[in-house]
Amino acid sequence: MPRQPAHPTRSQPEKNPRRDPTAAGQRDASVNRAASHNYFLLEKFEAGIALTGTEVKSVRAGRANLKDAYGLIKDGELWLLNAHIGPYEHGNIFNHEPLRTRKLLVHKDEVRKLIGKTQQRGLTLIPTRLYFKNGRVKVELALAKGKQLWDKRETERRRTADREAREAMARGRKKE
Repeated sequence: MPRQPAHPTRSQPEKNPRRDPTAAGQRDASVNRAASHNYFLLEKFEAGIALTGTEVKSVRAGRANLKDAYGLIKDGELWLLNAHIGPYEHGNIFNHEPLRTRKLLVHKDEVRKLIGKTQQRGLTLIPTRLYFKNGRVKVELALAKGKQLWDKRETERRRTADREAREAMARGRKKE
C-alpha cells in the first residue's frame, strides 16, 4: 500500500500561455479601416512579412499603422511601402526605421497572378490588417479598386439605411 504524504499538496493553477491576445493571434495587431472606405476590396490574400526583432516587438505592442500603406511589385518581388511601425520603446541604437520598405513573402505563382491583375486591370494592393499567426507576423493584402466620391457617398447612405432598419427592428422586438 502506498504511503500517504505528510501534508496534502496543492496543485498550482496553470499559467495561461496566451496572456497577450495580440501575440496569440486572437486580436489583430493593426487594422486599416480607411481601406474599405476608399477602395472596393475585391480579393484578399495572406502574405508573410520580413521584419527585424524590434519591429516584431513594436507590432506586438500595437505600434503599427497601415493607413497610408500599399503594396508594390518590383522585379518579381512584393514590397510593402509606407507602413508605419513605431520604434521599439526599449530599443537601442539598432532600432528600426519607422517607414522603411519591407519585403512581403509570397509564392512566385501568387506574384505572377498579382502582376497580371495589377497591370492589366489597374488594381492596387492595399494592406487591410496585420496580425500574428503561429508566432509569425502576417499581412492581409487586398486587391482593390479605388472609389470615386459618389461611391463613398452611396456606401455611407446604404450603411446608414441598414443601421436605421436594424434599430427599428430592435425597437419593434422590444415593444412586444
